[in-house]
Amino acid sequence: MTITQGENIIMAIDMERMRNRMTALKNSGNGGGKFWRPNEGEQTIRIVPPGDGDPFRDYWFHYNVGEASGFLSPKKNFGEDCPLDTFVRQLWKEGTDESKRIAKKLTARQRFFAPVVVRGEEDQGVKVWGFGKRAYELLLGLVLNPEYGDISDPETGIDLVLHYAKPVGASFPETKITPRRKSSPLHAEPEKAAEWMENVPDFEELFASSRKTSAEVQGILNEYLDSDDVVKEVSSTSNESAVDRAFNELLS
Repeated sequence: MTITQGENIIMAIDMERMRNRMTALKNSGNGGGKFWRPNEGEQTIRIVPPGDGDPFRDYWFHYNVGEASGFLSPKKNFGEDCPLDTFVRQLWKEGTDESKRIAKKLTARQRFFAPVVVRGEEDQGVKVWGFGKRAYELLLGLVLNPEYGDISDPETGIDLVLHYAKPVGASFPETKITPRRKSSPLHAEPEKAAEWMENVPDFEELFASSRKTSAEVQGILNEYLDSDDVVKEVSSTSNESAVDRAFNELLS
């Protein structure tokens, strides 16, 4: 856009290009822009049905191990030997207040994921939303409620309004989920809806870098145990804030 002032031509900022730059900045280093986190406030999403009929995935992550960001638990996810899982069980067995506190910090945590389209940001395609157990329970409750049924159906499903905010006095934001009253298509154009469903991100590919061998986990654990003030490091941070921080590092 240009603005003429006398004999001078002033170039005005192209706001559309600026919005595209902001989108690119937010997506850089974020799993190729495939992950999505809600901002505080209200946002509307639609769960996209994958080909296998199950829109939900869950993985177990280990956090709080030295400098390492969260990584997939070999034991919980794949039934493989996990030195960290063995170490945690040993700590629980010791039974002291100190050992149980450390074990609680290092125990694998479950995280849930679903492919979604964010209303108002449809041009960005299908994203992967990661959420906790409480949100997962709310979503399952909707799916199993006969009044709603298949909330992801591309023709008769429903959009979901997320209310993501920190209650007064709380330390962390909470997610409330409200289904729309009326059903609606995933997209007004069936071809576009089909395209979205065909392009649901591959979860195994997304988390490939977070998968560790037993030997790699042993190395991470050894480095952690060799670090100074291990007990102080583990016990000085609240569990929830450490998990959220580590998960944000994973996505970044």
